[in-house]
Amino acid sequence: MKMKKLHVITPVKNSVKTTLRTIESVCTSRMATELRYTVYDDFSDEETIEALLEAKERFNFELVHLSSLTQHPSPNYLLVLQLAQQKALADDAHLVIVESDVVIQPDTLQTMQERAHLLPNTAMLGAVTTDETENFNYPYLYAKNYAFGSIKSPKRISFCCTLLSNDLLSKFDFQLLNKGKTWFDVFISHKALELGMSNYVLTDTPVLHYPHSSRPWKNLKKTNPLLYYWQKLVLRRDKI
Repeated sequence: MKMKKLHVITPVKNSVKTTLRTIESVCTSRMATELRYTVYDDFSDEETIEALLEAKERFNFELVHLSSLTQHPSPNYLLVLQLAQQKALADDAHLVIVESDVVIQPDTLQTMQERAHLLPNTAMLGAVTTDETENFNYPYLYAKNYAFGSIKSPKRISFCCTLLSNDLLSKFDFQLLNKGKTWFDVFISHKALELGMSNYVLTDTPVLHYPHSSRPWKNLKKTNPLLYYWQKLVLRRDKI
């Protein structure tokens, strides 16, 4: 069976330094087949928008400004997922999310494409995340004792660097996702298992992760937990 195409997306909300590293790492990937890369600007500031336009000229990816499609305030992860699902299904492609705080390796996408082709009943493939010293970090600390390879996991597959298979996209319509939520990796991970599919953590395909670069308030959990939980519970800034 022929391997399916890859559609790759990166949702962006400021965090220009890490965003540019993400974009460059995706656009310089070594691929045996062509990939389609779309960056979704979610109401970023002027500095970020200018940097995205310059990067687009350099790397020739598709840049979508969500401000031209919706008036709903950021975050608009739901809309990004819905748009990306429609495009991937129309092109008979898998969908890979590479978030703007992740730097992938040159062969990451090729490996994910190959594993999606080879592994049985694949729903989601999550590349394990590490820090700059190559130690597993959030949100894959739970995988530090996993074996080396493609490990089937019942736990959440984070959207840091994750392939959503064309089969999963065909079986679950993202229009059915809860519009009252903000983030959807937990729900979709569980939904994939309900559909009888398998999720895998790729412990041999690490990517560099700078946690919460676009949501710096989340780092307050360690430095100022009272302020963190006030923002999380009172302002409801993180609806999963």
